[in-house]
Amino acid sequence: MTATTIDTLHAGPETGQSATDKRVLLLKPRGFCAGVVRAIDIVKIALDTFGAPIYVRKEIVHNSFVVNELAEKGAIFVEDIDQVPEGQRVIYSAHGVSPAVRQHSKDRKLKVIDATCPLVTKVHVEAVKFAKQGYSLVLIGHRDHDEIEGTLGEAPDVTQVVSTAEEVQSLEVPDPERVAYLTQTTLSLDEARDIIQALKIKFPKIVGPHSQDICYATENRQIAVKNVAHSADLVLVVGSTNSSNSNRLVEVSQNLSTRSYLIDNSAAINPAWLEGVSTVAVTAGASAPEVLVEDVVKYLHQKGFTSVEEVEVMPENVRFGLPPEIVQAISSAPAASPAAV
Repeated sequence: MTATTIDTLHAGPETGQSATDKRVLLLKPRGFCAGVVRAIDIVKIALDTFGAPIYVRKEIVHNSFVVNELAEKGAIFVEDIDQVPEGQRVIYSAHGVSPAVRQHSKDRKLKVIDATCPLVTKVHVEAVKFAKQGYSLVLIGHRDHDEIEGTLGEAPDVTQVVSTAEEVQSLEVPDPERVAYLTQTTLSLDEARDIIQALKIKFPKIVGPHSQDICYATENRQIAVKNVAHSADLVLVVGSTNSSNSNRLVEVSQNLSTRSYLIDNSAAINPAWLEGVSTVAVTAGASAPEVLVEDVVKYLHQKGFTSVEEVEVMPENVRFGLPPEIVQAISSAPAASPAAV
């Protein structure tokens, strides 16, 4: 873990504080993960290549700022495939879709661009594999999340969803010796561990994926909070309320007895939260853009938190390639006409 002072400013006379009295610990890694960057790039490239409108099923990522920004560029977000005019182009969100949605898109002759995060696709592939091998599936996650909806659709007849360790006790399966588990990619590491342990007690021969389903970005951001929460009086997590991984960061901090709040932006900060606080740790969920983090840091500076220290817990350099639909579209797009002189 390394710490670097990236900005130290003198407080204004209204605070009466020295520059070292109040500080911001800016966690790293934070914000956009590779899957989110890829999904947003796909929408932007589609708009540039094909022109507006481009339809997107559900929010491309769970962040209102990102969705609004793309909507202004010509993306139309819909809840259901039926809302997309027949034959039009539609993008699937980073959270993935069920086979039923894919078939419905095909029936309506939609031109599909798949922005599903590759790490979500990995879980879908595992679900199909286990189902074909005759396993009953236990999917660990939040029932109302888009990702769970899509994964559940891969093998709905043999899959049950559990959200807590307590729910494990009521599970019933045809063959207790043929049970497998998978997890949502954005769960709390501790929460998933407890549920998996309960499953292993109930089904001693249960099997799971070769590598954990919780994605690298979710894990890294939680580890960063765990490493820094004890040094802060308050943790602010930038992210939208429907962002699962952002909510988990708040829970991680609270479980370590450090106050934490989820905020969409600086306007959501209650000044009362800062009373008696000398150190604020700031992080962001995997779908929250850096511009919102910068806005929060500026707000805190105005409140006297004039020392900003970036704390890097681990490096993060993951990149994902674009889907073939986009690569092919780019390669076949006509060259731009030379500008008139």
